[in-house]
Amino acid sequence: MIATMDQVLAGLRAAGEETRLRLLALCARGELTVTDMVSILGLSQPRVSRHLKVMCDSGLLERVREGTWVFYRLAAHGPGRTVARAIVDLLPEGDPVAARDRERHNEILRVRAEAAQAYFRANADQWDDLRRLHADERRVEESLLHLLPPETVRDLLDVGTGTGRMLALYAPHIREGLGLDLSREMLAVARANLDEVGATHCQARLGDLYHLPCEDASRDAVTVHQVLHYVERPSDAVRECARVLRPGGRLVIVDFAPHDLEDLRERHQHRRLGFAHEEVSAWCSAADLDVVDIVDLPGGALTVTLWLARRPLEAAAEPRTDPSDDSREKEHAA
Repeated sequence: MIATMDQVLAGLRAAGEETRLRLLALCARGELTVTDMVSILGLSQPRVSRHLKVMCDSGLLERVREGTWVFYRLAAHGPGRTVARAIVDLLPEGDPVAARDRERHNEILRVRAEAAQAYFRANADQWDDLRRLHADERRVEESLLHLLPPETVRDLLDVGTGTGRMLALYAPHIREGLGLDLSREMLAVARANLDEVGATHCQARLGDLYHLPCEDASRDAVTVHQVLHYVERPSDAVRECARVLRPGGRLVIVDFAPHDLEDLRERHQHRRLGFAHEEVSAWCSAADLDVVDIVDLPGGALTVTLWLARRPLEAAAEPRTDPSDDSREKEHAA
């Protein structure tokens, strides 16, 4: 977005101080908390917070609350982002103060990565057990990339992002990525993985799939990878995903076909034992989405199914309510 003269001046005034330039450069490298920045700069928390507030008020930075945590990063949209990026590009790479800030930031990233790996190791056995039951993840990803080619995606929303794998897979091609999850531990893993591949244009956020923190018609692609079998009301989740799709936008659901492995309820907290083609297609239809392709990938005791649905190009109407939803939920809850 092109900034006006007044917006450029406001941004320059907000950033026109050494500490603020250092903070701006750090936020351009990824999301950071006030605690992170205090540790890197060696300044007091009130002083850092005051500088951050000035730059947030000017639109150079954005502040995102996640429970009791608050993350700061370059503004994702608007003229403030244009100005912030231009200022960061002018900063000299060889400056010794900036170089020391980067070293301290890299140390924080290293600690994050070690914590994420420790969590992953602690839970790896149960995930490995589940992976042995279905098609190899590489086959699943190849099918996903065929259904939703990366070069056709600009703004990706990954619902139930887990390790952030979907964002990392599409990161080299997309303009912006947002991954949502309800597990803080998994978000830590996702952030470490995104840091590792340098995906600073992707975010991992605490978020509820029934109430996505996105405006209507704001995304051109949504992925829901191995999430719906944990969900109490999958039809509502599909309807909410449809809400944020632009006309022509696509939703890809990856989940299990119906199966009878009851122990997955106890061992892996699965709420639903897979979904039939017709069931997911009915949810998509009720949300004004057209299912355009379905792919089954048999493997072991479980079959992985991918559904590709599209929002029609004409102006989207209000999603229809499927009268069978309530009865279906009651039937499965019984």
